Amino acid sequence: MKRGLESPESFIAAYPRNSVSEARALRNRTVAALEFSERVPTRELREECGVFGVYGAENAATLVLSGLQDLQHRGQDSSGIATSDGKNLYYHKEAGLVAKVYTERDMHGLPGRIAIGHDRYSTSKGFGARHAQPVFIDDVGLALAHNGNISALKPLEEFLVSKKISPTKFSDSEMIAEAIAVQMREGMPLPEAIQTTFPILVGAFSMLVMNKENLIAVRDAHGIRPLSIGTFGPKKREGYVFSSETCAFPPIGATHLRDVRPGEMVIIGEKGMQSVKLAKGSQKLDIFEFVYFARPDSSLLGRTVYTVRKNFGRELAKEHPLDVDLVMPVPQTAIQAAIGYSHETGIPYEECLIKARDRRTFIEPAQLREHGVKTKLTAVQETIQGKRVAVVDDSIVRGTTSRQIVEMVKNAGAKEVHFLVTSSPVKFPDFYGIDTPKQEELIAAHKTPEEIRQFLGADSLHYLSYEGMIRATGLPEHMFCTSCFTGEYPIQIGPRRANSKGLRIPVGV
Repeated sequence: MKRGLESPESFIAAYPRNSVSEARALRNRTVAALEFSERVPTRELREECGVFGVYGAENAATLVLSGLQDLQHRGQDSSGIATSDGKNLYYHKEAGLVAKVYTERDMHGLPGRIAIGHDRYSTSKGFGARHAQPVFIDDVGLALAHNGNISALKPLEEFLVSKKISPTKFSDSEMIAEAIAVQMREGMPLPEAIQTTFPILVGAFSMLVMNKENLIAVRDAHGIRPLSIGTFGPKKREGYVFSSETCAFPPIGATHLRDVRPGEMVIIGEKGMQSVKLAKGSQKLDIFEFVYFARPDSSLLGRTVYTVRKNFGRELAKEHPLDVDLVMPVPQTAIQAAIGYSHETGIPYEECLIKARDRRTFIEPAQLREHGVKTKLTAVQETIQGKRVAVVDDSIVRGTTSRQIVEMVKNAGAKEVHFLVTSSPVKFPDFYGIDTPKQEELIAAHKTPEEIRQFLGADSLHYLSYEGMIRATGLPEHMFCTSCFTGEYPIQIGPRRANSKGLRIPVGV
């Protein structure tokens, strides 16, 4: 999709093999997707985004497509791929899931040995195709894919205004791309343009940027959003891969090399891999990656998500042993924690909530969306009836979904329902790329645990302690961003601080 949706003819630049009529049909389809997606209701808590890039493979776009499918859980609003054959840049992006966005014809129109891709959940400037990524700047030959959020926009906005560019129509990702493009128009090569722009990017970002010759990865100085490097080929250094999660490496035969370090720029080009330190790094990975976002087969900070989530359950069992008949998870992210709780206590583990396949509430008719979790989960009555049940979930945000789950289990005949949460209470919003509700909508920000229990209708409610959550990772507290739980924000959040209470943030912007 060409930026701006200006005319059918504008699509021809992105799809040289298409006729005007085909371009017009594509534009109409994209506009329709945009109009629908802007009606999509906000869910309780949404992933940020997923980025994936490949350098040095024939038909790199095919590998990127595989990577985007494995990162689909990180973004389901839109998807896009940009490629280079060394002479030209090509791209395709639309609203929708990966399986719906790319046709065989689309993939044939994405040649080259360099490619980046993006799965998006909108956290800035709305939904749909209009702000789908990668961002593409035609005149300088630049494509950019961003996972995260610029939390304090003032420095970036002031720079663009000084260059006579209005930032009001851009998302934060588009502003980053425009700022880099300004430097390139003034004669800077891409790596230098990124290095010059880096100091005015205040927020969380794991980015992939490419031109005709290079693929570049950049991570903010705290490494809040994950980004890993992989290699592939018989000699293991014939090609390079970047991914938001390591789970996307094995399907394409790639091997995890290391993570992009906080404050690092990694340049892949004809000279191989080069590393440039842009800022002094201090690792602060968002702990919610372990709690909820990352796939269990991914590795973060040298720890597998699967193992850490089992440890959450073990710690819960030590802190809150219950006299119940069975322990059951809320699929999918609490499965490992429930297993850990079962192993630690000896209480039988049962999967009593079955998730419907391929059903997503945000694409259902309005009357089905109103039922929320009931359209996605079904309780196994035969196993639950007459039992004292411990339900394990990863977090409670607004509380409405958890309340529906408790009601569902009780309606299936449970004698008692005890709710266990593998994280501590979420009291503060996220400003670094996760689409959390405003603080006043976070139930733990204004209710005590007992009041929340009453709201849920559970017989008991038990959160994993903050200390137990950290302990389960096997890593020191200082390696994590825990802002949703503590209100301590390692990166400035600008005017957003006025909208929340009890925050502990740096002095500055």
